Amino acid sequence: MIYQRRTKDQLAARVARDIPDGAVVNLGIGQPTLVANHIASSREVLLHSENGMLGMGPAPHSGEEDYDLINAGKQPVTLLPGGSYFAHADSFAMIRGRHIDICVLGAFQVSVTGDLANWHAGDTNAIPAVGGAMDLAVGAKQTWVMMDLLTRQGNSKVVPVCTYPLTGVSCVKRIYSDLATLECTPGGLRLVDLVDGLTHAELERLVGLPVMPPPRSPAGP
Repeated sequence: MIYQRRTKDQLAARVARDIPDGAVVNLGIGQPTLVANHIASSREVLLHSENGMLGMGPAPHSGEEDYDLINAGKQPVTLLPGGSYFAHADSFAMIRGRHIDICVLGAFQVSVTGDLANWHAGDTNAIPAVGGAMDLAVGAKQTWVMMDLLTRQGNSKVVPVCTYPLTGVSCVKRIYSDLATLECTPGGLRLVDLVDGLTHAELERLVGLPVMPPPRSPAGP
């Protein structure tokens, strides 16, 4: 089977496409930060950073970086007109007060029921730190995950039950991956879309789990 994986930028653009206008969105460290570069300036999306920014814009052009203006991953960013920055505690009050519509996080594993494991994968050389992800996973109105579907060893990151320490329980609503977009529903995984060349059956083989087809569109008149 020949299929083309989404690049990190293509995946970020795919996530950006589903963010509704008017949403307040937190972008997690890693791949999710790329989403900021794919939200058109004509759209009304407020990007929030847990280190204390609202109204974050795309990455600055080379040579225009201001390292007093960074996101939670310490990457230089821009601030859009009308944007603001504030204390770290105020930022987490926004998260814990349920004022964030969507958070986009990376993950090591996501279960079919939407459990999230994204802070420790058992590497003895890593320094585990859950950071703000635990607050976002339960504080945001929706949690979306952005990740490669498979590990480097070819194992699915979408699993029946997470084997890594959990960040949040039944919190993930959507999984955006390099091969497919999936929804976590009470009835199991539901397919949203696939990359060209990948079949539904092949996706189920890669994941090792049943995946419901997309809901049918209503019949026309």
